[in-house]
Amino acid sequence: MNSEFTSLIERLLTELKAACLNVYGESLVSLAVFGSVGRGTPRPDSDVDLLIVANSLPNGRLRRMESFRAVEGALQPVAAEFESKGLNLILSPVIRLPAEITAGSPLLLDLVDDARVLYDPNRFLCNTLADLRRRLDALHARRVWVGNAWWWDLKPDYQPGEVFTI
Repeated sequence: MNSEFTSLIERLLTELKAACLNVYGESLVSLAVFGSVGRGTPRPDSDVDLLIVANSLPNGRLRRMESFRAVEGALQPVAAEFESKGLNLILSPVIRLPAEITAGSPLLLDLVDDARVLYDPNRFLCNTLADLRRRLDALHARRVWVGNAWWWDLKPDYQPGEVFTI
């Protein structure tokens, strides 16, 4: 990854944080990127996977995306810079309430090792991910990479009929 691309990604993340703070205000609990951007290995064709945790969100994905459009609008200057360099800026947001994160989700497995937390003043997301990491470690869970994809072996010593929780 060249330094110009790295600088552009860093500018995007700075602007993304500012836009989310502006749009969600005091409701914003946590903001993180994950996937290749979170790992620090984005390619020019990578999308930007992000998790927004906020209070007082409307029900339903489509209604939640309505407020996210304002974030996308604020990022138009950065998007234009991406485009001028022949890059696509594709944001892939997941927008959740804190209770939805606390209830658990396979999504958290995507973040446990790869999240880059951009905003988390009360450590809600950091603590949630650290707790999940401890539970995975207790099970001796491991992420298995196959090429550019991966899957989790959540309990390598699993015995048929055994019940376990994450």
